[in-house]
Amino acid sequence: MREDGPVVVGVSGASGAPIALKVLEALRAASWPVALVASAAGLQVLREETGLAPEALGRLADHVYADHDLAAPIASGSRPTRGMVVVPCSSNTAARIALGLGDGLLVRAAHVQLKERRQLVLVPRETPLPTILLRHLTALSELGAVILIASPAYYLRPRSIDDVTNYLAGKVLDHLGAPHQLYRGWGEPPA
Repeated sequence: MREDGPVVVGVSGASGAPIALKVLEALRAASWPVALVASAAGLQVLREETGLAPEALGRLADHVYADHDLAAPIASGSRPTRGMVVVPCSSNTAARIALGLGDGLLVRAAHVQLKERRQLVLVPRETPLPTILLRHLTALSELGAVILIASPAYYLRPRSIDDVTNYLAGKVLDHLGAPHQLYRGWGEPPA
């Protein structure tokens, strides 16, 4: 993983906007640069789930790109990144990435991660998982993407939705190699 570029954070239109916020907050706390791209549906879900306006996401990023801006630096493999996470990752976004449909910046940036063999973490939040989505996720896994289903870890005995959100965001950060203190690992004593 390169250490001289941003982490690309994509936010698509699936439920799970609080996880995206927690990931962005933790990356900011770790002083990691962030390039953000959100789909229109992702911004709509953000408002519905959190009551926040799109600007709230932008304040947590160093660079914010519109999904229609296919000339943005993150659309090119010649620009280094520390990897990318799509959180949450809608079924539609997973399908577009798996099928190579680069019709928006979020999807194009994910394609760049795959072609450059950089870390790509996708966080679907869907249940049950339909067969067509499973096929797309399998294809993406075979291409090297990490499929991080937004499933809580009950062995950590979460006491709140915030505990679950922290755990899921922490798992994303683990795969990106970003430092955090969002959850305790199995068998780890309380702080």
